[in-house]
Amino acid sequence: MQATPDQPDGSSRPNRSRGRGRPRADSNADTRGQIIAAARQRFADDGFDGTSLRAVASDAGVDASLIRHYFGDKSGLLVATMQLPVDLVHLLSSLLERGTDRLGERLVTAFLNAWDAHRDVFTGLIRTTVASADRSAPMLKVLRGVVLVTLANAIDGDQERELRASLLISQLIGMASLRYVLQIEPLAQASAAEVATWYGPVLQALITPGESELSEASRTMAP
Repeated sequence: MQATPDQPDGSSRPNRSRGRGRPRADSNADTRGQIIAAARQRFADDGFDGTSLRAVASDAGVDASLIRHYFGDKSGLLVATMQLPVDLVHLLSSLLERGTDRLGERLVTAFLNAWDAHRDVFTGLIRTTVASADRSAPMLKVLRGVVLVTLANAIDGDQERELRASLLISQLIGMASLRYVLQIEPLAQASAAEVATWYGPVLQALITPGESELSEASRTMAP
């Protein structure tokens, strides 16, 4: 009997599927790829809210615990399907671990430091998302399913948390669009620290209402 690469001694054994469960170390990449492919299709068909980890696991032919092992949760899985150069889940988590003190400034700084090195990727995402006008576009799914929910749960106060979180996202995306896509000067070339110094307080007014001059001004203007 001729030896095979898996069995150098020439012994034979049936070629059986491993079935569900934790994969061999040498199959990690294949398993991750199967999960990501299945998740990408599920998110496209059912949306973020309509997709369950159990359904993705079934499509990929793995145990649902493997998804948590590789990606943490559904938010982490969604981000992985986009193959972004920046892990948004980890980035947000690390920022929010320090509370909301000066979070506006830290958000701007972290966002720019992470994306400045990948301007072409961000520019492509913005252009593709806007041009398609598709409400189920992957980037919009990440913004709604991951960023919006995470920020809404983290910011201070009970009043209009989701609205304030969506305004935070609009501020960041608007700033990034001018910096990366339209390349409006001097914003396009300003340092992350300089932008954060000026723009951070604007975001902070949404994060901790009542603790900034901007928030006081907004109350004064309210009917």
